[in-house]
Amino acid sequence: MYHRRPIDITRKRTEIELRRGATSIRTENGQPVVYVFVDIAERDLGSYVDEARLAVAGGVPLAPGYTVGWSGQFEYLQRAEARLAVVVPITLAIIFLLLYLNFRALTETLIVMLSLPFAIVGGLWLTWWLGFNMSVAVSVGFIALAGIAAQTGVVMLIYLDQAMAEVRAKRASEGRPFTRADLNLAITLGAVERVRPKMMTVVAIVAGLVPILWSTGAGSEIMQRIAVPMIGGMISSTVLTLVVIPAIYALVKGWRLPRPVGGRQVNEAAARQPSTILRR
Repeated sequence: MYHRRPIDITRKRTEIELRRGATSIRTENGQPVVYVFVDIAERDLGSYVDEARLAVAGGVPLAPGYTVGWSGQFEYLQRAEARLAVVVPITLAIIFLLLYLNFRALTETLIVMLSLPFAIVGGLWLTWWLGFNMSVAVSVGFIALAGIAAQTGVVMLIYLDQAMAEVRAKRASEGRPFTRADLNLAITLGAVERVRPKMMTVVAIVAGLVPILWSTGAGSEIMQRIAVPMIGGMISSTVLTLVVIPAIYALVKGWRLPRPVGGRQVNEAAARQPSTILRR
């Protein structure tokens, strides 16, 4: 170590010489340890440690009494993954419970839950395109995206239910049965009414998150990784809300309705009675 003697102000001279200092011994859990520090760039920490473990296990023989451990930020990553393994299922369960309490029906609840993966696809694409690896911050962004996608899906189903109720009431007043053609008309009306509020929601959220991508300073890297999944997911959520949910809604609500036969709508019971159809 370097040792500097006191400065002699009268002679204005300083002497510096090299001396050996006290040797430090690092211990952990009562055993001496030696640390090897590794700086990782342009890849995620988890995959690097997995490859490094295989390389060390295959190419570094250990003497009896020696062990190898992986510490530092990797320990924090393991703890975060353990927490997320509990938080993510609980979050999805809470979303499912709130949806069921809102609709009071299992069908509508499953429609929204099954549509969540379509919204997450956009977040995965944008995260991959920008070169971000999976991390705790990215996972938080996906959790927030799931909540927003569920909310927009709920609003779409409300519009579709209202449109279907109006068309059904109109057909009842006319003395005609509610058919699949009427269901398609109701879905079209409900989806069209949802276009403007959906676009307003997407534009407002994206406009608030895009500036984070160009932000700098403390905490900007974490905020970028939270915002990227939400931005990409809101784009795919637009297609989800306007296309996928109405399609699933039509399949679920229309499988019991009369089917078109010979240009008219007949139910399944009538379809099994060809003599009745011929008399018409």
